[in-house]
Amino acid sequence: MTKEAEHNCRNDDKLSADVEKFGWSVILVYGTDYLPSFAYTIGLWKTYNHPEVIAFGLNAETMHIILNDIGGIVKAGRTIKINKNYPELFEEAKAEFIVVDQRNLSNYFGTAIDFYNTENFPALELIWTDRNDKFPWESDFEEEFVFKQPLLDRNAEFKFRESKNLGIYTTRQWLELDQPILRVVHEFDGDWQFLTGDQMPEDVKLVCLEEIVKKDNTLNEVFDLEYGESAERDYINGLWTRTKIELDEDL
Repeated sequence: MTKEAEHNCRNDDKLSADVEKFGWSVILVYGTDYLPSFAYTIGLWKTYNHPEVIAFGLNAETMHIILNDIGGIVKAGRTIKINKNYPELFEEAKAEFIVVDQRNLSNYFGTAIDFYNTENFPALELIWTDRNDKFPWESDFEEEFVFKQPLLDRNAEFKFRESKNLGIYTTRQWLELDQPILRVVHEFDGDWQFLTGDQMPEDVKLVCLEEIVKKDNTLNEVFDLEYGESAERDYINGLWTRTKIELDEDL
């Protein structure tokens, strides 16, 4: 099956041909310093009326092999089910599947959405266990892996990778005067700034990330800003323009 790096060497004609020939294809999206790698199938829904499948946080070769193994399971007439362990997928770890919330599809299934010309298709997420064979929702799951596989059956109202109680910088104008956030900065060191655009250094306030996202859910649109990247808009629900920030840029 095709191994294609989305955003780099996308070939829609080859994708369609491979889906027709094999039944599905695999799209790989390589990670960055901030965001994890992930891969997903395209064609399971078209060919077998089965949800597409996405996986996160493993190396590209492993995800490609496992998603093709899953495709083989579906091709053989089996339906992947949630809340069931699939020991055949990993030699030394458990694997289960969860249902992807439709509100999370657009963030990860870009090529599939173009292929189907709709976001109205089902998807499952493969979830793997840590070195202690614990799933992310179990107590004592290894902190090292917490943000390597976002759980797409939840958190549609809070898409940021960081914890909800993370302290972020905003302004007095937002906190006290209810002015909108028009600029978001993700600093090189990982700090976040959510700015109104008219602030002075003395206007800086510290609040929890969850607090600011709850008040303005459209901020989820920039959850994937890279380190050293900023985004600006003219008003709430306006289009964001993303740019690289300068090393000496501050409030």
